[in-house]
Amino acid sequence: MTEQKYGGESIFEHSSSEILFEELPLETKQWAESLPWEQRRHLLLLCHLICVSPPEVQAEFLDNYTADGLVSRKLQDTDTQYRVQKYLEKFAVKTDLNELVLRGYIKQFYIHSAQDLRNQPELYFKVVFRLVISTEEQNNILNYILGFELLKLMFQMSWLQHERLYQIQKNQEEFIKLYIKPIQLAHKINGLIVPESKKDFFSKRDFFVKKPLLNPRKLIALVMATFTTNIVIDLGFSIIRDPNFLVFDYEYIFHPEPEGIFPD
Repeated sequence: MTEQKYGGESIFEHSSSEILFEELPLETKQWAESLPWEQRRHLLLLCHLICVSPPEVQAEFLDNYTADGLVSRKLQDTDTQYRVQKYLEKFAVKTDLNELVLRGYIKQFYIHSAQDLRNQPELYFKVVFRLVISTEEQNNILNYILGFELLKLMFQMSWLQHERLYQIQKNQEEFIKLYIKPIQLAHKINGLIVPESKKDFFSKRDFFVKKPLLNPRKLIALVMATFTTNIVIDLGFSIIRDPNFLVFDYEYIFHPEPEGIFPD
């Protein structure tokens, strides 16, 4: 730290290295300062290679370098993992939270988060860094998985099934606004379900009971494009916090025959 005087006043200025080290967690700072010269050279070389690499190379490297450790930590969180798995079974989602699924979701979380940041590739590293050092961010992985799997389920429903789902919710208006309307808009924009001839009952019935056909890759892309990571995480977190947050009656929602009068 250097001291400079202007008009009788002392202004303390931190050197660039001090400012950089202040951004680090204490344990990381102590570790970096304790490294002998030979190991510092290796660290600097690694930092240099990451900085000069194209964004897509950085992303691939960071995925490979961090995913194993994060997967291991999530596998150790058996209580939360067990609860999420039970909720998935409750909602008739057949995804098994094994190592392969967790690893895939961690990479997807990186990409989805960076996508929320207006597709700026240089921010990808910041997303990964935040996830690696923040316990709160790591806990959000399982919330994200639960929320994303449920949104995938809703994306594959017919509009009649959407109607049945929101009719049994405690807060129908908020549920429609947050989840149903964005999904149905995505259905229309992508030509999956196109409302036509609304005055004709049978034509109306036809599109209302139609289920969108989506391959797994397209389904994931649509959910990521329609909902931010925060909305996905909040959905998963709300369900874990309150088991009654999402009312779900499989037999009623997926009953094959239309019932009642279709709304205008």
